[in-house]
Amino acid sequence: MRKILSTSIVAALLAGGAGVYIHEAAHRNDAEAAAAEQVDITGPGQILVRSTADGSMGHVALVDPKTGQRKVSGVSCNRVYAAAGTGICLRPDGPLSTYQIAILDRNLKERDAYPMVGVPNRARVSDDGRVVTWTAFVTGDSYNGGQFSTRVGVLDAESGDVLADTLETYALTRDGKPYQAADVNYWGVTVAKDDRTFYATMSTAGHRYLVQGDFTARTVRTLAENVECPSLSPDGTRIAFKQAVDGDPVKGWRPAVLDLATLHPTVLAETRSVDDQIAWLDDRTVMYALPRDSNRAGDHADVWRANADGSGSTSVLVADAESPAAIR
Repeated sequence: MRKILSTSIVAALLAGGAGVYIHEAAHRNDAEAAAAEQVDITGPGQILVRSTADGSMGHVALVDPKTGQRKVSGVSCNRVYAAAGTGICLRPDGPLSTYQIAILDRNLKERDAYPMVGVPNRARVSDDGRVVTWTAFVTGDSYNGGQFSTRVGVLDAESGDVLADTLETYALTRDGKPYQAADVNYWGVTVAKDDRTFYATMSTAGHRYLVQGDFTARTVRTLAENVECPSLSPDGTRIAFKQAVDGDPVKGWRPAVLDLATLHPTVLAETRSVDDQIAWLDDRTVMYALPRDSNRAGDHADVWRANADGSGSTSVLVADAESPAAIR
């Protein structure tokens, strides 16, 4: 079932060719699904990933991290995430660089699909599977240069209602004072267990902040600076994030964990630059993707793990994969 969101989310489809693109995409997905393994994303202890292996590049796969056993589905995504039997897949929708948000069921079958603006960047699902969020670049294609714009969307996957088609209209409080500016930009949403409270990155005037927001009240307030792409821990007490080196994204990012009670950050053992929305494997461990060749992002990558308390060393959790989600 294909639905249409508000004009601030929906891309302008070319009237003469949109039907052809949709037909071709559906036909391609059907052919892939026919040869795919059956996948159930409700089995705890597994990790859902986007495969970067030869022969299954871009396909969604389910991996047992203990045995390395991998089931590759027929679904292809640029970004994927899942929780409680609900998946979100950001994927191409035709040959002209248009994209689509697909809501998936426990077997990765499409429940709903929505055209989207921009290039897929981040995706998340709330712990109960009800709220799905995504971020897309609408201008620029990297956080590094500073010349970019993103668009956040938030959807109730059960009702199909849009909770937010942009966060720029929310009442923003910066450092305790009401704030408005033309350059306010949001990305990387993560949702709390109440499906109302959320955390995200907000940028303005050259600064990047962790913000806490409320979908019902339509409010946002800053909590800490130099916090990007937050990810709320399963116990709801900490935020995993990427921290720009010396506050300058051009120098890269280091993964860290922020205690929400004290706002004290702990830098993790990873010393390489991590440009990802870090995910939680469990309350003690985080995971993130790193390309094998730093000059060829988007090709082969691996999912790495690190201790959330900053101790120990890092190690590969899932080879030939990115966009991880722990199935609990």
